[in-house]
Amino acid sequence: MAEGGRAAAFLDRDGTIIAEADYLADPEEVRLIPGAAAAIRSLRAAGLAVVVVTNQSGIAKGLYAEEDYRAVAHRLDAVLAAANALPDRTYYCPHHPEVSGPCDCRKPDLGMYRRAAGDLDLDLSASFFVGDKPSDVIPAEQVGGMGILVRTGHGKASERRIATAVEVVDDLAGAARWILERHSI
Repeated sequence: MAEGGRAAAFLDRDGTIIAEADYLADPEEVRLIPGAAAAIRSLRAAGLAVVVVTNQSGIAKGLYAEEDYRAVAHRLDAVLAAANALPDRTYYCPHHPEVSGPCDCRKPDLGMYRRAAGDLDLDLSASFFVGDKPSDVIPAEQVGGMGILVRTGHGKASERRIATAVEVVDDLAGAARWILERHSI
């Protein structure tokens, strides 16, 4: 965690950037949520690092192979690159505690965030943690950042289970507006 480093927007993938699909393994099923690419572009233009962090327990459960995950990730990168909205980096956790045992990278644990902070010189306490589940926003509480729950994906169902300190918005575009309107980057 680099004090004084750059702030980041840590974005969940499924249900936040792309439409929720249980255990997505087919690159042809990648569908951006409306406004997601423009939101990423605006965050990057404001000087934030944009980092995708995603739990991919389907790998550990044997529902799809790591190569399938990579094919979906490659397709998402291609779609975002075509929209000039490529994230700075993507991290994923292929584990599930009931199958592969505990790990430090599965959200809400901080492994992926700490790795990103080291790789990209980020200040986690100045960063934003955006997603559609409590596990996406809980890391903000642990590092002093700001959690933002989106109502896309599982967000509407998750809204009742989050801390009052977490901001709730309709989608990633709303999260980007909230970040840019209230915080100087």
